[in-house]
Amino acid sequence: MIESGILNINKPAGITSHDVIYRVRRATGIKRVGHTGTLDPMATGVLPVCIGSSARITEYLDLDFKTYRCTMILGKVTDTEDIWGTLIEEKSTDGICQQDIRKAFESFKGLIEQTPPMYSAVKLNGRKLYEYAREGQEVKVKSRKVYIKELVVENIDMETKTVVFTVECSKGTYIRTICHDVGKILCCGGVMAGLERTASGVFSIDNAIELETLKDMNSEEIEKLLLPVDFPLTHFGKVVVDKETGKKFVDGYHLPLDKCDIISEPEFKNKDFVMEIRPEYRRAYNIYKKSNDGEVFLGVAFYNTKYKKLVADKVFARGDSK
Repeated sequence: MIESGILNINKPAGITSHDVIYRVRRATGIKRVGHTGTLDPMATGVLPVCIGSSARITEYLDLDFKTYRCTMILGKVTDTEDIWGTLIEEKSTDGICQQDIRKAFESFKGLIEQTPPMYSAVKLNGRKLYEYAREGQEVKVKSRKVYIKELVVENIDMETKTVVFTVECSKGTYIRTICHDVGKILCCGGVMAGLERTASGVFSIDNAIELETLKDMNSEEIEKLLLPVDFPLTHFGKVVVDKETGKKFVDGYHLPLDKCDIISEPEFKNKDFVMEIRPEYRRAYNIYKKSNDGEVFLGVAFYNTKYKKLVADKVFARGDSK
C-alpha cells in the first residue's frame, strides 16, 4: 500500500502542474500530493511530486538549483514574455551579431535583480499579478534577488532569430524574463519559445517518469518507483544516533552533540544566497537511527548555536521506527 514517497515526473506540454497532481492522486488513491516547483503549462520536464507525508519536505527544497534549456526568439515582444502571449511589437534584428547576443547574456550571472512578469502567480496586496494583468490594471512590481549559478549559450541561428541556452538558477527565477531582458539589452525584443526543466536539485530528466505510464500501473508498480523522503536532502548534513537517542529525537527532545555521530556537515555551494533565503538552513541535519537493517530516517534538525544542541524541526518517523 502506498503511504509516502517522491515521484520524479516528466511533465508534458499543454497541462498545468496542478493537472499532474490530479493525475497522481487518481493513480495512487492518495489525496495529500504536492509538487516542488510550478512549471508553466507549455513548459516540460522535471516535476518532483511528493506523496503523503513526503509533502512536508517541500520547504527544504527552496535551496535546490534548477536547470532549464530554453529556446528564445529575437525580434518579438509579447505581454507574457513568451511566444504564446499577445504580440505587442515586432522589431528588426538587423545589425545584431552573435557576439552582441553572447555579450548581452553575460550580465545574467550570480546574484541579480529580476522583476517578475505581470503574467505570473507572484502576489501583490493579496492578489496574483496575472489577475491585475487580465483586468488591464497597471501596478508597480518590485524587483527581487535571484541567483544564476551558470548560464551557457548553446546555439545561435541568425536566420531563424533563435537562441538556445541553458541556465542553472535559484527558485523564483523567471526564464522568460531573462529572454525579455536580453531582448531589451539588444533593443530588438525577445520572447521564450520553448522551455524544458532538465534538473531540479538531485532530480534529473534522465530518470524522470512519463506521466502517461502511471495510469496503467497498479499500486505495487507505482510503489517501486517511489523515492524515499530524504532522497533530495543532499545539501543537509548527516547525523546518526543510537536507538535511545533516536527515540528522544522523535519525542521532541533536543540532542546534545556528544550523543550524535556527525557523519557530514551541511554543504552549500553559495552560502551568501542561502542567507538570503533562510539562515538556519546552513546548519540543518538529517537524523538517522542505527538499526539492524541499516539506517532509519527519523527527521530533520537545526543546530541551535545558543544551546549547542540539535533541535527537531520535522519528524518523519513513527511507531516502531523509534
